[in-house]
Amino acid sequence: MAPVTWFDSAADADKRLAAAGYLADPATATTTYLAGALEKPLLVEGPAGVGKTELAKAIARATGSELIRLQCYEGLDEARALYEWNYKKQLLRIQASSGDQSWSETHDDIFTEEFLLTRPLLTAIRREEPTVLLIDEVDKTDVEVEGLLLEVLSDFQVTIPELGTMAAVRRPLVVLTSNATRELSEAVRRRCLYLHIDYPDADREHQILVGQVPAIEDRLAREIVEAVTRLRALELRKAPSIAESVDWARTLVALGTGTLDAATIDATLGVVLKHSSDVDRAVRELRLRQA
Repeated sequence: MAPVTWFDSAADADKRLAAAGYLADPATATTTYLAGALEKPLLVEGPAGVGKTELAKAIARATGSELIRLQCYEGLDEARALYEWNYKKQLLRIQASSGDQSWSETHDDIFTEEFLLTRPLLTAIRREEPTVLLIDEVDKTDVEVEGLLLEVLSDFQVTIPELGTMAAVRRPLVVLTSNATRELSEAVRRRCLYLHIDYPDADREHQILVGQVPAIEDRLAREIVEAVTRLRALELRKAPSIAESVDWARTLVALGTGTLDAATIDATLGVVLKHSSDVDRAVRELRLRQA
């Protein structure tokens, strides 16, 4: 089966991602194009809420591909990431065939495709249609789990002892995201292209707001960007993400607010700040309330 042509060039990636609602900077467009052209996994690292996961979703939308997502978490294991056997169904088959055949025959009978439960990694490997595999927040897993990923990231295959090696018929485009809460192994990094995404500059964030909230006035969008930039400069537990900037813009449009003055910021801070200590610090540092 012929490989997928994900994007024709970096410029094509930039154009099609924009059409899918994602404004990519030159580095993002170029690295996204190369991930498809070189058939290399893409590791996207950066603070929470800067659009890492959204990039994978946008690639799927832009290319008409299926998105398969493996959400990583502490305690994730092979049974949840790769595959497991349907033990209840196997037990029923053993009970049904008890005495009718030898154990070796029963063993061969129950370790077949009929009893295999595929999880995201194996599902993506086996798909014949264009697929984007999102391995989200890989830094939240235990370091041992990275070993499960190496065969997929290196050879795009999964080995099941009872069935053998299953190689990808059509390689998925793999996007791994990390908030850098822990250092990933060099083995994983070697197998990936690398992209770091940070908070956008003021002009790009303004473009994002206007694109996501068409009803917003240009002046209000710029005031939101300025306020969010000031909030991110504070030492907060959780700095406002791009998604929260967009939520703030939608909130203010819904309220019919034409300007972002101190009183409005104070009244709507809960849209962009999600910890009481962050709200208190913002009120204090930005002097939103009169003594």
